Amino acid sequence: MNEQIIDVTAQNAQQVLLEESSRRPVLIDFWADWCAPCKALMPILEKLAKEYAGQFLLAKVNADQQQMIAGQFGVRSLPTVILMKDGQPVDAFQGVQPEQAIREMLDAHLPKPWDEMLATAETHLAAGAFNEALPLLRQAYEASSQRTDIALALAHTWLQLQRTDEAATILKAVPIQDRDAHYEQLMAQLELRQQAGKSPEIEVLEQRLKNEPDNHDLACQLAVQLSEQGHHRDALETLLAVLRADVNFQDGGAKKLFLDVLAALGKGDPMAVQFQRKFFTLLH
Repeated sequence: MNEQIIDVTAQNAQQVLLEESSRRPVLIDFWADWCAPCKALMPILEKLAKEYAGQFLLAKVNADQQQMIAGQFGVRSLPTVILMKDGQPVDAFQGVQPEQAIREMLDAHLPKPWDEMLATAETHLAAGAFNEALPLLRQAYEASSQRTDIALALAHTWLQLQRTDEAATILKAVPIQDRDAHYEQLMAQLELRQQAGKSPEIEVLEQRLKNEPDNHDLACQLAVQLSEQGHHRDALETLLAVLRADVNFQDGGAKKLFLDVLAALGKGDPMAVQFQRKFFTLLH
């Protein structure tokens, strides 16, 4: 059923009022021809049904013609409007209400855009597709004003991608009252990864580069190792130093490596955006 507005009859009442409400909220409008307030309210409800484009179903019940249905819902005055979810009434009002009040009632019960993003991201996470989940979680985190369950999913994803700095920033922002067992588990993972530090290979290359700061080949080798082990910021800073010294080093190889690290971060990644700006400043 893809309708936005439907007239309820004895024949379709079961499907419309009960079965459909398990798929999306159903707003039932009990009205009658003789009821002037009903006729004032109905255009507002119809306008909202069209605006929300199928997020809820407006089910119109003529209380005179469908007295049994009206009786089952205990309707005693008109208009009466009842919001159904999962076969149960969850909200209601009687009489004409301002459009804004009805909108607020609907918004309280309709799924938020960030809930849909989170659901999609969780599907990606279950499949181990962390790079696919990341942009959805970042967007949901900001859109939901940093809701804690989304924050924890985002921190988990950053950790899986070896991005400890980003995970730490997200976890630090979680309100104290929301720091539950899941939060503590993520903090423990973060601390373990931070303590693990860099591999011996990276430490050797870093020491060599410290002794030979102008060895750009060595710097590029180090950047590759840093990027592969998730130290993307250090890799980009290292390559940026090379490009500042010689923007065409290795016949453009260093430039390509820098852009490859950016691409691996994913479109819209805050760190990628930050270093992209630095790169364009360098070129121009």
